[in-house]
Amino acid sequence: MNATALSAHRENGRGASQRVLDHYASHSPFSTPGRHAALLDALPFDPASVARTVQGLLIYEHVAELFYGYPIPDARRAESHIRPIEQFIDALLELDDRPLHIGRPSEKRLVGICRHFMLLSLAIFRHHGVPARGRGGFGAYFNPGKFEDHWVCEYWKAEECRWALLDSQFDDVFVRNLAIHHDVLDVPRAQFLTASEAWRRCRGGELNPNLFGIEFSQLRGLWFIAGSLIRDLATLNGQEILPWDVWGVQPAPDATLSDEELDFFDEIALLTADPDANFDALKQRFAEDVRVRVPAKVFNALRQREERVFEG
Repeated sequence: MNATALSAHRENGRGASQRVLDHYASHSPFSTPGRHAALLDALPFDPASVARTVQGLLIYEHVAELFYGYPIPDARRAESHIRPIEQFIDALLELDDRPLHIGRPSEKRLVGICRHFMLLSLAIFRHHGVPARGRGGFGAYFNPGKFEDHWVCEYWKAEECRWALLDSQFDDVFVRNLAIHHDVLDVPRAQFLTASEAWRRCRGGELNPNLFGIEFSQLRGLWFIAGSLIRDLATLNGQEILPWDVWGVQPAPDATLSDEELDFFDEIALLTADPDANFDALKQRFAEDVRVRVPAKVFNALRQREERVFEG
C-alpha cells in the first residue's frame, strides 16, 4: 500500500477520506437530475425512504408480469435502455406527472433493471449530499448456489463510519417471492460479491466462475466476470453505464482469456477491491487507459448496435 492510500485509511479508520466522501456525494453526468433537480428537493433521503421512493417509480422488466401482474408492452421496453437520470425522469413524468414521492401503479412506473434502481438511489442520495456510488457484481440471493449479475447502491453510513449496500430493487413483493431473509437496506457482503471479489475468489480457486453470470441467458464464466470488472471500474469513476454496454477490453462471450489478459484483469480487480484506498489510482487508470475508459459510443449488446452514451 502506498503512502497516499495509507493516509486515506488513517484519516477515519475505515478507508474513506473526506476527499473520497466529497467526491461520491457529488453527481456524476449520469446521476444528475439537471432541470428536474427541484423534484428531488423534497424527497427524504434515509435509506428506507430512498428505497420506497425508487420502488414506487420503477418496475423491474423481467418480472413485471410474474410478480406485479403487468405485461410490459413491446413499445415500452426501450425504457430500460435509458442511461442518464435526467432523461429517465423525462420519461417517468410523461407516464405520470405527479411529484416523485408519490408511488405509481405498475403501469405508470418506468421499466428498468437493477442498474436503474441503483442509479435513481444514487441520484437521491447525492442530491442531498450523502456519499453514494454504484457497485457491479453478483447477488447470491436470486438462484441458490449461483451468483447472478446485479447492481446495487453503496452508500455511506455515517453513524457507523462505513459503506453499506442498498438493494432498492427488493420491495416487499420481491422479498416475498424470493424468500429473502437479509436486510435489503444493508445487504450482507456475503450476499453480494463485487466483481472484484468474484474475480479474485474464482482466480484463487475458491469459487467456480461458471456459477457467475445470468441464468436465464445462460451467460456465465470468467469472461463475464471480466466484463463486470470493467463496468464496475467505470461506475466507480462516475460512468454508471448500462450492464450490457460493451467497449474496450471487455471479452467476447465465452472467450478464453490469455495469460496476458488474466494478468490485466487481476490488476483491475486489485484496484477495485478497495476504491477508497486506491481512489487516485482508479481515477488515473480510468482517465489514461483507453482500454477501460468509456468512449463517446459503446456497443449495446442487447440491441446489437453502436449507440452514443449521451444522446443529443
